Amino acid sequence: MLRLLLLLFPLAATAQNFDLILETIRSDKAWTLEQQISICQIPAPPFKELERGKEYAKRLGSLGLVDIRTDSEGNIISRWPGSNAPKPLIVFSAHLDTVFPEGMDVTVKKDGAKLKGLGMGDDCRGLASVLTVAKAFQKHKSTFNGTILFVATVGEEGQGDLRGMRHLFTKELKGQVDAFISVDGTGTSLTTRGVGSNRYLVTYKGRGGHSYGAFGMPNPAHAMGRAIARIADIQVPATPKTTFNIGRVEGGTSVNSIPISVSMEVDIRSESASELKTLDERLRAAFQAGLDAEKQRWPNSKAALDLEIKTMGLRPAAEPPDSLPIVQKAMAAAKGAGVTIFATRSGSTDANIPMSLGIPAITIGGGGAAQGSHSIDESYEDTPDSYKGPQWAALILKSLTEK
Repeated sequence: MLRLLLLLFPLAATAQNFDLILETIRSDKAWTLEQQISICQIPAPPFKELERGKEYAKRLGSLGLVDIRTDSEGNIISRWPGSNAPKPLIVFSAHLDTVFPEGMDVTVKKDGAKLKGLGMGDDCRGLASVLTVAKAFQKHKSTFNGTILFVATVGEEGQGDLRGMRHLFTKELKGQVDAFISVDGTGTSLTTRGVGSNRYLVTYKGRGGHSYGAFGMPNPAHAMGRAIARIADIQVPATPKTTFNIGRVEGGTSVNSIPISVSMEVDIRSESASELKTLDERLRAAFQAGLDAEKQRWPNSKAALDLEIKTMGLRPAAEPPDSLPIVQKAMAAAKGAGVTIFATRSGSTDANIPMSLGIPAITIGGGGAAQGSHSIDESYEDTPDSYKGPQWAALILKSLTEK
């Protein structure tokens, strides 16, 4: 009788109706995994998420989402039709892209209890979780006191530099969003603070010459070495956690040539915007000091030595308090889903952008367990309680739209 009444008179997101939604998500555990595997076998290398995005849009449409569109940056945006009011406007998302370059094998292979595949945890699990929530909402014709946008973003990883989110919050949906939830990765972590990062390509350029015949001129490699030594000696606070790294160096033509050009890629991070700014200033001072010291080493040389700094990426840091309603509601929803949250955490996710703009935002895990994220050995294991990830997400959406 209850089933018949629900079909005839769809309920808003009441507790009774939500018990049915949560049960549907649990019973769809295998379906969620199927979505995860099939999504992962569609390549989505950096800046080339188009094919995965097209397929994802189709799946959203098949699950009842409306007003589906692809914005000019490549984000897939759709609206849940069961909205009783334009506000609050909630964005519920996962990201399409992976860190892996074009041409790699994206076949998902079984290895015992594990499923090995590029991006299986990050973020095919998130994408599948979003679809599972939509499927449960569709089955029970769920309505909400607000508007929920189901979104798949581009450019979350690496040099994508959150380009999808920047476009979403500064152009496409500027000034409209009241809260943001990202499902990124596996497990049941709750990310409430944004780790900011500045990334630079630093190049030292000179005239070059024979290592013996031209000896006595400033050497770009030596200048960079001096800068690296200064960077290595920088003291940073443990709290808020602040880090620096030189992840890649290249340049030169041969062992017996003074290089014309050498470069390094530098990454600095912090949970604190002020600490990140301070470290950035010290980093730039080290770059310049390396140049100046090398020039001073050879005062009689007229050979040029120049420094070039190119920005590779800037991710804003944010430290919103855990007392925010969105965090408290997420923690209460975790209890409802049987998820234990021992502590909130910091991370570098799509949520960095709305957090930095003062918009309530969190990132949660999609359930299950993964290993080797961002590596060719990335794997996912569908744990017995993996369904609790999407259940948690659904409960948070309910909580955020309750009056």
